[in-house]
Amino acid sequence: MRRTLLTLAVLFAALLAVAQKPLYKDVRQPIGKRVDDLMQRMTLEEKVAQMCQYVGPEHIRETQERFKGTKVAKNDDAYGFYPNLSINDLYRMTEEGKVGSFLHVVTAEEANLLQKLAMRSRLQIPLIIGIDAIHGNALVNGTTVYPTPIGQASSFDLELIEKLSRESALEVRATGAHWTFTPNIDVARDARWGRTGETFGEDPYLVTRMGVATIKGYQGENCLGSDVALACAKHLIAGSEPSNGTNAAPMDVSERTLREVYLPPYKAAVEEAGVFTLMAAHNELNGVPCHADKWMMTDIMRGEYGFNGFIVSDWMDVERIKELHCVAPTLKEAYRETVEAGLDMHMHGPGFMEGVVELVKEGRLTEKQVERACRSILEAKFKLGLFENPFVDTKESKKVLFNKEHQATALEAAEKSIVLLKNNGLLPLDFSKYKNILVTGPNADNHTVLGDWTLQQPDENVVTVLDGIRRVAGSDKVTYYDYGDDVRLNSPEKVKAAAGLAKKADLAIVVVGENPLRYQKTKTCGENIDRMGLDLLGTQELLVKEIHKTGVPVIVVLVGGRPLSVNWIAQNVPALIQAWEPGSFAGTAIANILTGKVNPSAKLPISIPRHAGQIQMIYNHKPSQYFHKYKDGPSTPLYPFGYGLSYTTFAYGDLKLSRSEMSAEDSFTASIELANTGERTGTEIVQLYIRDEYSSATRPVKELKDFVRVTLKPGEKRTVFFTVTPDKLAYFDRKMKYGVEPGTFVVMVGASSLDKDLKKARISVTE
Repeated sequence: MRRTLLTLAVLFAALLAVAQKPLYKDVRQPIGKRVDDLMQRMTLEEKVAQMCQYVGPEHIRETQERFKGTKVAKNDDAYGFYPNLSINDLYRMTEEGKVGSFLHVVTAEEANLLQKLAMRSRLQIPLIIGIDAIHGNALVNGTTVYPTPIGQASSFDLELIEKLSRESALEVRATGAHWTFTPNIDVARDARWGRTGETFGEDPYLVTRMGVATIKGYQGENCLGSDVALACAKHLIAGSEPSNGTNAAPMDVSERTLREVYLPPYKAAVEEAGVFTLMAAHNELNGVPCHADKWMMTDIMRGEYGFNGFIVSDWMDVERIKELHCVAPTLKEAYRETVEAGLDMHMHGPGFMEGVVELVKEGRLTEKQVERACRSILEAKFKLGLFENPFVDTKESKKVLFNKEHQATALEAAEKSIVLLKNNGLLPLDFSKYKNILVTGPNADNHTVLGDWTLQQPDENVVTVLDGIRRVAGSDKVTYYDYGDDVRLNSPEKVKAAAGLAKKADLAIVVVGENPLRYQKTKTCGENIDRMGLDLLGTQELLVKEIHKTGVPVIVVLVGGRPLSVNWIAQNVPALIQAWEPGSFAGTAIANILTGKVNPSAKLPISIPRHAGQIQMIYNHKPSQYFHKYKDGPSTPLYPFGYGLSYTTFAYGDLKLSRSEMSAEDSFTASIELANTGERTGTEIVQLYIRDEYSSATRPVKELKDFVRVTLKPGEKRTVFFTVTPDKLAYFDRKMKYGVEPGTFVVMVGASSLDKDLKKARISVTE
């Protein structure tokens, strides 16, 4: 009897505990109800706290050690600490529920510690941790590093991009983070800008499709569960064509250009991919700091596109409304402007919570504005399953990082990202025919192949270019000359020494370009590393010239995140490869391309100018852009958008349209026969461009509207079909009304954006 009573007492206690459990902790309830219940329990301060993000304590320790008491520069967007806030203070604030988010937390152990502190807070609201997983979770040691976005875009392979993003999400979650600050869907139209390699290139359509694929990969269908990560479309907006080529410089642009060039990727990110977060841009737009731009964040993103996630600031840019742009006389006023404009989360640091709370109490902000932000942030935390389990199993996480499947995807992505720009019959190589292969150049044997947004990775996880060549050719055949890894190096002595070795070689592979590694002082491209020119730095071109002068066949491999003006090299060396930043298996991928084990298929997602003075150099320019030519050089690019060679050849038949005339509401089909006329299996990226011949407002000479990867065996033929829907013909007319104007459209299909590579046909659109 006593045992029965005891059992009943235990059961009653358990039922009572369930009955007393807050609704927001009940996983059976809909997320909306859970959010409502939680917010009813929160104070104003706790709601504003959800809007506050801080850099992680270990990042602060590293910064303090790196700078050893000296000030971090105001324009440094990589390192952060808080002079008047100790790490212990930050721990205490987390326990008190005064922190909603952290960034730059790069280990599962630190993430678990911070979540443990958050679980001591009154309402036990978990933290959301963000990280810059731009091409894999590469800020974390031991993860898979995929090609940087400019290389991903070169693949024109949307399924592959979604797959590697899916894998990246798993590695993000395995290390305790839940949110990645990617994709960067800026449309890059100035190669001097250091972040070009972080983008998908110059074309709005390609950027749009790549951005959608990335978001779907990270977020899955509905951004639900413990194996997805929030994506973040950035940066609102137009900072990728800054007035002087430097990051955060002012941008003045018409609404037409915004809607035709810069906004389409965001529209699709919101409406098609359901991106859950957006990030505002460093720059000002038409005289308004982007972090105070209500028209962009509220009217367009939320009003027109229906965005219902949350918008985060970029690094310290709320403070820069006052300190840099000088449109707010106090920080408190800057806080008011940005929240009123539609910002939801502050990256990063103290002061914001106190300022916003005061503004609400003074009636200068409403609690409703705070609740809009808080609600979206809490919804994300519920979607990600953080209320059920905010912690990471560190043993299980190690099985996810850099696993065999992810390695295979990284290699495939690298192989599909490398663009063959020139080949005078030297490639593919049969290494058995060579006895002495010279490999040299500043990027031949280091981690520059990993790209920006990467911290140091284990050597055993990275295949350098030299490693890859040695594995294929045999170490005994390879002579390596260590030129040094500083691409800025001005050393005629090293050039002379390398050329001396070239005289004894029967093949030279010279790996040049830029250094994107953010942890090295010799960095020359990447975030906040902008340039006046696009030539090779230091004595790199001289190195190539002197080796070429010896008469040895020369292959030049370009490593870096931006197009470079390599005019002399393009004219003189027999083989030129644009490798971009291929990631963990760069050397393997490059060796596979060199030997023909992999037939190159990549195409340029951005035009390569001959000179920085040609900027802007874009394929989709207006008809009058080259009405007058340059007097001191060609007006054409060195290599155009969509260009890339193969080891086989392809022949295009005549372009056929399913109709010659249609109404503005109709669709039509464009078809063309593609044949592999060479001796190797190869993949061609067939590109569809369209031009409106006459229009009420000027239109580009051509615009990419679709593409498809087609793999053919030697002698094989296939008919490629494109369905052209009205949206591919529509634009904003002279009165900024969106639609299809009657008239004639030129349809173009072919191998690149060059006119000579395109087959053409016309279709008329009637009233």
